Amino acid sequence: MKQYKNNMKLNIQNYITQNNEWPQNGHHIMAQYDDEKIIVYQSYRPAIGLFAAENQFFGGPFSLERMTWIKPNFLWMMYRNGWGTKVGQEVVLAIHLKREAFQKYLENAVHSSFKPELYESQEMWKEAVKSSNVRLQWDPDHDPYGAKLERRAIQIGIRNEFIRSYAKEDILEIENISEFVAEQYEFVKSNQLEKLMIPAERPFLPEGDELRKKLQLQ
Repeated sequence: MKQYKNNMKLNIQNYITQNNEWPQNGHHIMAQYDDEKIIVYQSYRPAIGLFAAENQFFGGPFSLERMTWIKPNFLWMMYRNGWGTKVGQEVVLAIHLKREAFQKYLENAVHSSFKPELYESQEMWKEAVKSSNVRLQWDPDHDPYGAKLERRAIQIGIRNEFIRSYAKEDILEIENISEFVAEQYEFVKSNQLEKLMIPAERPFLPEGDELRKKLQLQ
């Protein structure tokens, strides 16, 4: 692992090298993390993204009244934002999030779809969704070209008091990685994945056996 240039604190590694080591199926929280923090990604229009990167918190035109989704998996974010090319998602942010905050989100999360093995009935699940301020969703992970994989990737939606703490208190640092994303996308477009560098990620396991069971981690 190495740092990309001097102005980016993410550890990066060759995509092919990492892909050879990653689990190829199952539910996994793929992320870059240490004992203090975990990296999550978001993409915004310039008015929101540039404000956040400059001021090191979410404010200005950022809305505290609607759910926001965070993704710890870099390539899932690249699938979602088209490597920063989609309108309204041009500014790609790497958010250095306190690990205990991420743990708190997971502990309070309710699945976005009904899981009969976790909820006694559809009605109980619906009530849990209504009362929860954290949503979790498992989606197919994607390769650099956007093709679906068998491995599942997580995204977490937060609102109300969780989004208020997320916007300021839960964040250690916000990095604008848009330039890095644009440079790496050139290797994707030219089919040179042997040159593609992405944040170094490995499976993340939150604390607590019951929580891991609820998240259906493998």
